[in-house]
Amino acid sequence: MADWIKAGKVQGRLTQDGALEIRCAGLTTQAKYYKTLLREFFRKDFPSLHPGQGDYQVHIIMDYTGDAPWMDLDNLAKALLDSVTGNVFVDDHQVARLLVERRSAAHEGIYMRVAALD
Repeated sequence: MADWIKAGKVQGRLTQDGALEIRCAGLTTQAKYYKTLLREFFRKDFPSLHPGQGDYQVHIIMDYTGDAPWMDLDNLAKALLDSVTGNVFVDDHQVARLLVERRSAAHEGIYMRVAALD
C-alpha cells in the first residue's frame, strides 16, 4: 500500500488496486469548505493524478463525535465529487455507484474512496 501524502488537514494515497483514498481531518457543516480544501490539495500536493474515463464507484464516510451534525449528506457528496472532478474522473456523471454514510467515531473527519468500476 502506498504511503499517505499529507498536507495540512488532508491526506491522500493511491492503493495497489488503483483506487484513490482521501482523508480530511475535522468536520464542518459547510460542504463547500471541502471542495476548496481538496481542490487545493490536488493542485499543490497530489498533481500526479490524471482524469480517467469510464465508470467509477465512490464511498464517502463522514465520521462525527457526539450528536450527529446537521449536515445533508447529499450536499457533502456533491462538494466532494466536485472536488475530485478533473483530477480523478472527467465529470461526476461517471459515478455509477455512490455510497454516502455517517458514523459515530473517535475522531471527526471525512473519508472518501474512489475506484474505477471493472
